[in-house]
Amino acid sequence: MAARLKIPGLLGELAAEFAGTMILILFGVGVVAQVVGGQLGDHDSIAWAWGLGVMLGVYVAGRVSGAHLNPAVTIALAVFKGFAWRKVTPYCLAQFFGAFVAALLVRWNYTEVLHQQDPGLTIKTQGVFSTLPGNGTLPVGEWGALRDQVIGTAILLFLILAITDAAGTPPAANLAPFVIGLLVVAIGMAWGTNAGYAINPARDFGPRLASFLTGYGGAFRDQTGYLYFWIPIVGPVVGGILGAGLYQGLVGRFLPSAAPQEPGELPAPRTERVEAHHG
Repeated sequence: MAARLKIPGLLGELAAEFAGTMILILFGVGVVAQVVGGQLGDHDSIAWAWGLGVMLGVYVAGRVSGAHLNPAVTIALAVFKGFAWRKVTPYCLAQFFGAFVAALLVRWNYTEVLHQQDPGLTIKTQGVFSTLPGNGTLPVGEWGALRDQVIGTAILLFLILAITDAAGTPPAANLAPFVIGLLVVAIGMAWGTNAGYAINPARDFGPRLASFLTGYGGAFRDQTGYLYFWIPIVGPVVGGILGAGLYQGLVGRFLPSAAPQEPGELPAPRTERVEAHHG
């Protein structure tokens, strides 16, 4: 058997973050394109495909990079788990680029059906790629959407830390990515109304930029014309820090000591070493 090529250090971690985030977006944005453009599926299929995309992305990247796949996760780990601040910007850029490339592939593949549904490439199908307040139709304003993103991402980070805390009751047999995928399904089903549950700056901005560069001239604005793109970036970052802090303050600090782990990793049961995970 040929020896594996090992990419050293940070470069390998960034490659894994890129690949894992790309897998996440291929399934997540892909399913919305199918539902909106092809009229196949519904809200439940969207929620399940996003959750499965997260699970698969974590299985792809977990061993190499810890599979953050989300700048909100990376920043929260730097604040509370000792993840190296020098890696935060490179990780976030790899995540954004992975999401951008995946969205370009979805945009290319679904060109015909998107143009049939929306020849002008307007707000009607913009939600395939990026989120909107009230999902473009319901009476939710920009500040309501910001509130929603803070709360939704706080829930995400609180529960990711709970699921993967080796000192608690983490899933056995490498099932943490599966459970985190179910967590994202649950957030989609319970917290998807007000702002489309972006809960991930890379998930929103990468596809938003891809759609803007391929014909969606209003991609950075919402249905009212407001320059909306910053809300699914700032909201998740703030919410992620709040959620991780709440977990540490309410639960984590009361748990018995766990086995040592590398700084900034989210522990999950492994026979060789602990790993970090994200949705």
